[in-house]
Amino acid sequence: MSGDRTLRLQHGNRIEALCVLGTRISVDVYGSAPAGAVAFGVKHTEGVSIEVACQGRSEDGSAASSPTRWPLDKGTVLRFSMSQASTEVNDNKVTVSFYAEGGQPINQAGVFLTGIGISLDVDADRDGVVENNNPNKASWTWGPEGHGAILLVSCDKESPFTPASDCNDERVFSKEELLDMSRMVLRTEGPQRLPRGYEIVLYIPVSDADKVGVFHMQNPFFGQRYIHVLGRRKLYHTVQYIGGAAELDFFVEGLRFPDDTFPGLVSIHVSLLETLAEGIPHTPIFTDTVMFRVAPWIMTPNTLAPVNVFVCSMKDNYLFIKEIKNLVNKAGCELRACFGYINRGDRWMQEEIEFGYTHAPHKSFPVVLDSPRDGGLERFPIKELLGPDFGYVCQEPLFEAITTLDSFGNLEVSPPVTVAGKEYPLGRILIGSSFPTSAGRRMTRVVRDFLYAQQVQAPVELYSDWLSVGHVDEFVTFVPTSDTKRFRMLMASPAACYKLFREKQKEGQGEATMFKGYSGADTKRVTINKVLSNDILVQQNQYVQRCVDWNRDVLKKELGLTEEDIIDLPALFKLDKQGKAVPYFPNMVRGGSPFLRSSPKSAYSDRMSPQNRPKTAQYLQLPRKRQYLQPGSDKSGSTTLWLCIACGWVKPRSFEAKTLQSGEMARCGVLFNDKRRESDAGFGGLGEGSCKTWCRCPIVGRG
Repeated sequence: MSGDRTLRLQHGNRIEALCVLGTRISVDVYGSAPAGAVAFGVKHTEGVSIEVACQGRSEDGSAASSPTRWPLDKGTVLRFSMSQASTEVNDNKVTVSFYAEGGQPINQAGVFLTGIGISLDVDADRDGVVENNNPNKASWTWGPEGHGAILLVSCDKESPFTPASDCNDERVFSKEELLDMSRMVLRTEGPQRLPRGYEIVLYIPVSDADKVGVFHMQNPFFGQRYIHVLGRRKLYHTVQYIGGAAELDFFVEGLRFPDDTFPGLVSIHVSLLETLAEGIPHTPIFTDTVMFRVAPWIMTPNTLAPVNVFVCSMKDNYLFIKEIKNLVNKAGCELRACFGYINRGDRWMQEEIEFGYTHAPHKSFPVVLDSPRDGGLERFPIKELLGPDFGYVCQEPLFEAITTLDSFGNLEVSPPVTVAGKEYPLGRILIGSSFPTSAGRRMTRVVRDFLYAQQVQAPVELYSDWLSVGHVDEFVTFVPTSDTKRFRMLMASPAACYKLFREKQKEGQGEATMFKGYSGADTKRVTINKVLSNDILVQQNQYVQRCVDWNRDVLKKELGLTEEDIIDLPALFKLDKQGKAVPYFPNMVRGGSPFLRSSPKSAYSDRMSPQNRPKTAQYLQLPRKRQYLQPGSDKSGSTTLWLCIACGWVKPRSFEAKTLQSGEMARCGVLFNDKRRESDAGFGGLGEGSCKTWCRCPIVGRG
């Protein structure tokens, strides 16, 4: 809110002025005095408070003990203010009398005052209530004790008749659309009409025009209509002054998420304008400002509770879908199949989309992030997911070439972690990239910058370019546990695989057939003995282990983990002609309960029965039910109902795990694919065995 306003008096005349409650009007008495004046006196009505400032001192001119006259020195300033709104125009006044030597009156100057209250208000303390004139409404700070209003991007689609998401439409068809928006209230108080020459204008900076939209309700009692008053093509809106004590409701929506050119902060202003005469431009005499931060897109970890399972229906995966459906039913989830007319022969759903959500004190809803990959599933998120309270966002590069690192198997997020005393209650995003000293493949810049710009899940870049496909979920994933840590990190480990093979060799299973059913293997019979005696394969896997260990050290540092928090999963790789690693067999996919993974029977050997398998993988130590999918169904995933992290991103230091009540359960999704590709069948269900989750976290307390 603006502070002092300068007003110039004219001796021998009376002028009219508006005085906004909470502000002061300053008058240069010395500069307004007639020639020969050496002193002045002030008279005012009861509704006006005055203060005289002279030679660095201030005196309350309204007090009973105050002098009736003051010496007229250079720099003498008279300040007056009003604490109550006027009921009529010009119902208060201030009169300044000037005196010569000996007390002779020379002349007078006067001002008729009309008191008016103006306050643009938002939910600055994030408690769901738009309070009156919060002192912190024009600024924004992070943290549990932070302040500032929150804005959601209206990226869902409430009406089936609109071709795009709500943020791309300047029309409002129903009240449901307003529920996504943040309420902003313009409170005014004063006489039934403004004096002639004054008007109130709501406006936004040009730089924010493509980032925020504002709607206003017309005819609240007869045929309500919501009109678009500020946004891409409208920078200002003249507000109708109602008179008396009034509240005008406005509804504000975000138009885009933060990115590398937009930090997420937008401002809206209201100004009281004055003109001296018809044809003379208006000048502002008072401005009030509110600030919003656009809520970020938040990615959900796979350790949350799944509700929907998405799978592509193909001609060759009927048995896989049947088996998944049985498991989904047991877990209390819903299976949603994407049929051929939508997937257009593209089974890799996990590569196409990533689930997340956006959250504000008044509402939250899931938002799907669409990758720039754009395969046959390009239209799936728009056709099948975008809808009421289900948002959609995409980041498309303009000039960069798309690589496999732009698929969302290369996008993961950790569970909540604490690193050197700093808490990340929403976890940290993990993305695969090239080695710091090389010029290899990287995720396209527009997606990478988008993830960094959200700020609440500080990304960690890993080295994944050593893989043929290059996805982080080929060598790292997380599973929930029931202990105080709440999760374990699982990492692919050729060293663990060779240790396992040597154990099986000592047990007399050296001639067990390996890689049965693996389409990428040589037609010759491969045994454990041959794997262990293949020096080239040993060297290649030693290289892979070093790449994994480099990432292991980064993850331990950036996620605050110890060796006790990490479990090594047996994995075997080979290098292709380009020197990139290709996995021989798939491992577990993002886990839960039951913990699903592709059956290792075809990958290991016929003799390694289910009774022997628990001895081959440390992850079976986790307190979870386990379920193996049929051989050949290499894509598996979690259907665990898990505790949601009950926290809001605006309070990043206060979070706790909380069991949700009925109706509060986090809404999560799981994505399955069923085929394994030779170049994308590695650890963590990458390629074939991944599941993705999205969550709509409940609002818990403030923010």
